Amino acid sequence: MGIDLPLIWILIIAFGVMMYVVMDGFDLGIGILFPFVRDRVDRDTMINTVAPVWDGNETWLVLGGAALLAAFPLAYSVLLSALYLPLVLMLAGLIWRGVAFEFRFKSHELHKSFWNQAFSWGSYIATFSQGVCLGAFINGFKVTGPSYQGGAMDWLTPFSLFTGVGLVVAYALLGSTWLIMKTEGTLQRRMIVLARPVTFALLAVIGVISLWTPLTHPEVATRWLSLPNLFYFSPVPLLVLATTWAILSALKRVIHATPFLLTLFLMLLGYSGFAISLWPNIIPPGVSIRQAAGPAESLGFTLVGALLIIPVILAYTSWSYFVFRGKVKAGEGYH
Repeated sequence: MGIDLPLIWILIIAFGVMMYVVMDGFDLGIGILFPFVRDRVDRDTMINTVAPVWDGNETWLVLGGAALLAAFPLAYSVLLSALYLPLVLMLAGLIWRGVAFEFRFKSHELHKSFWNQAFSWGSYIATFSQGVCLGAFINGFKVTGPSYQGGAMDWLTPFSLFTGVGLVVAYALLGSTWLIMKTEGTLQRRMIVLARPVTFALLAVIGVISLWTPLTHPEVATRWLSLPNLFYFSPVPLLVLATTWAILSALKRVIHATPFLLTLFLMLLGYSGFAISLWPNIIPPGVSIRQAAGPAESLGFTLVGALLIIPVILAYTSWSYFVFRGKVKAGEGYH
């Protein structure tokens, strides 16, 4: 029995996307939370918690895109054609916030307000665009042969707009719990206060999406609700409820790292629900990973490079987080 190259590659892409969501999620979440924190010193502290690692977090987005092109060129072609506008907006937001991130440190005090707003708006635009892409992906695409047959604005639906807002809420919770873990004093207490309603909001978002998706996609309803799948998959929503309760309980006790770790687990549960709903399709509703995969020779050749580079990315990412572990004090770096 040979190596299942399409399966290995989809696992690599899924891992890269999840790593991006986890690592750049709290990074973008800090920009989302900027309008709720007015103190200049607190804003500088928020930035300082991610200053050493923020640009490396986006490596995973590059890896996911490159892996998709290498392993599933059909999916790459269709998805970029269908999602061209929201992807351009996402990249513009990421570039704008990246420029603002650097310039706010170097700008004159009179101009810092402009760069603060640019950092926040870039974070909102990038996050919302990612959420819109997610919603459009769940809705599926019109494909004939190797070509996308839909319109340039087919991605724009009430569902995709809702998932855009939902991802803003999710990243806001990641950002607030990250700051609870990395800061102390007034800023930490402010984040605890903000995290509670955001947790309830995210639970509501998950609930609406969990109902909306099967109601509009019968194949998803069949996947989740038919027997024996109902018994196999029912732990996922139960774990979502239990994890939400655990986050709220941890916020009361102020166990600094626990809310962030639980939020990561909640995101992983949402990611698993997404995978359960769409597997094995890489272009919903009907193109599977095997239909979209490139030639076996290409998959095998590029896999060698992936297996060499992924450990390197994991090593320098882990090292940077290890070096800059600990809390950030107001007006200071790490200690």
